[in-house]
Formats: sequence, structure tokens, C-alpha cells
Amino acid sequence: MRWLRKNLVGIWAVLVLIYLFIPIAVIMLLSFNNPKGKYNLSWNEFSLDAWTNICGVPGVCSSFVTSIEIGIVSTLIATLLGTMIAFALVRYRFRGRSTTNLLIFLPMATPEVVMGASLLALFLNLRFPLGQGTVIIAHIMFIISFVVVTVKARLQGMDPRLEEAARDLYADPRAVFRYVTFPLVLPGIMGAALLGFSLSFDDFIISFFNAGTLVTFPIYIWGAAQRGIPVQVNALATLVFLIALVIVLTGQFVSHRRRRALEKPAPITVDLMSRS
Repeated sequence: MRWLRKNLVGIWAVLVLIYLFIPIAVIMLLSFNNPKGKYNLSWNEFSLDAWTNICGVPGVCSSFVTSIEIGIVSTLIATLLGTMIAFALVRYRFRGRSTTNLLIFLPMATPEVVMGASLLALFLNLRFPLGQGTVIIAHIMFIISFVVVTVKARLQGMDPRLEEAARDLYADPRAVFRYVTFPLVLPGIMGAALLGFSLSFDDFIISFFNAGTLVTFPIYIWGAAQRGIPVQVNALATLVFLIALVIVLTGQFVSHRRRRALEKPAPITVDLMSRS
């Protein structure tokens, strides 16, 4: 009982992680399945057909590429704008700063149904044709808030004495930003970009309202679910998960190597000439 009380939090954490990864494990397992009918819901026999012919079903790869393109463009624009907004909110004092901070959180707190319907009404009133452009604009609208919050937290956690030391060494503002500020903020910017891309890639509600005839990967899955999701969808989902896992593990490995390098004590050198 004493051991159980001591490790109760760790046990619950492991159980929660297992619960979260069970659906992913099922998707990965069914990507190697050869179902009897059109519904890939139960295991039948092992097969690599979905992996060797991943674009065999019409619309799977085209919708997947469309989601990738929308995610990349939306992430780049939202990351650029959100980073500048975060710098303005943290480094400068201006009229309406507190109101801007409040407005930044509104897209995060607004239900996606409300945001999607509002953007659809805006585009229809402006007679703007629905398609890839409207989906990109809609994704930027809600991604930018997450970027601002992430980069802002990174900026607020920075030690201002590092920039002050660079200025004391006669570095101009451009050099301070290039060699001190930007390298320190870059992990937060990269984290915000990865978060924004993941939010854009798997968004369904806002995309469904503003896509028109455009079919993204989540919209394709929603439509295919009514007539049977093909095994190729499971294979693509598994591939995306594995790529994301590799990126996360690589980032953790690089961060660990950097921490080890910083924590490693400097070698002690002895001046033999002075000792003699």
C-alpha cells in the first residue's frame, strides 16, 4: 500500500497514456488489414495492399495533398503575423494593448461552429467564391491566436539581461535581434508553427463551412465514413502519426544533447609554465 500511494500519480499517468494511444494503435493495426466488405471495422487477414497502393482509391491522395498545401500556407502566414503581434504585445506599451490581449483569446474560446458559420456569412456577403482561398483565410483566423499565445509565452520567459549584455558589448539593435533574441525565440516559433499546422490539417468544421466544392482530407473521411472508409486512409493516418513522432523525438534528442553540452563542466587547464 505504501508503494501504491507513492506511485499512484505515475500509475494514473501511464493508464491515461494507454487510453489515449489505444485508438491510434487500432488505426495502425487496421492499416494492415484486408477487410471482407467495404467497412474496415474488424480484423480479417494481414495485407500490405493499402501500403503498396496508398493512392489506389480515388480522392484519397488528392484530398491529403490539399490539406498539406492549406496547412503549409496557413501556418506560414499565421506564424509570421502571430510572431509580430506577440513581439508588439510583450515589448511595447500602446493604447488598446489590454483590449488586444483580450481579443486574441476570443478565436480560441469561440466554438468552431460559430466561427465557421460567421466566416461563411462574411464570404457570402462579400460575394467571395468559396474554395481553397476561403479555407486558408479561415484557418489563419483561428491559427493566429495559438501562435500569439505560444510565442508570447516564450518571450515573457526570456531573460532580459542577455539582450542587455549584448547592448553593453556595443551590438546594434539588428545584431541583438539576430544573434540573441531570434535564436532564443526560435523554439517557441517552431512550436507554434507545428501546433498551427496540426490544427489546420485536421480541422473539419471550419473547413466544411467554407470549402465549397473543395475536398480536404478530414472532409473526405467524413464523406467516406457513410459508405466505408478505405484502408488507405488508415495507412495515411499511420504515416502522418509516424512522421510527427519522428519530429518530436528528434526535437527532444537535440534539446537533450544541448542541455548535456551546457551542463558539461569545462575542462580544467593547468599552466605548466607558471607552475614551473
